[in-house]
Amino acid sequence: MATYSNLFIDQGSDFSFSVDVSSDGVSPVDLSTYSGRGQIKKSYASSTSVNFTIVIDDSDTLTASLTAASTAALNPGRYVYDIEILSGDTPSIVTRVVEGQVEVTPRVTTG
Repeated sequence: MATYSNLFIDQGSDFSFSVDVSSDGVSPVDLSTYSGRGQIKKSYASSTSVNFTIVIDDSDTLTASLTAASTAALNPGRYVYDIEILSGDTPSIVTRVVEGQVEVTPRVTTG
């Protein structure tokens, strides 16, 4: 079962967060053969999304990030997101590791 965590993103700013992945809440998972993917959507049924860039930092940590240009394109308000890891097996085993709501706060400074 995925961890639930709400995110707050400043519109127009670079954003990143790290997730330590464990199999039982304690034991780390070796992510060396895994890849990751994640998206933000206005609602679960939305056809448009913004993709996180996922980097596996070390054997049990991944970092999800968005550029300032990506967050600038998000309208202020509430969204939903999730991050999944995919095993290097064929076929891949997909596991959702974190999910929640995103609150995008509006920017004042532009230009």
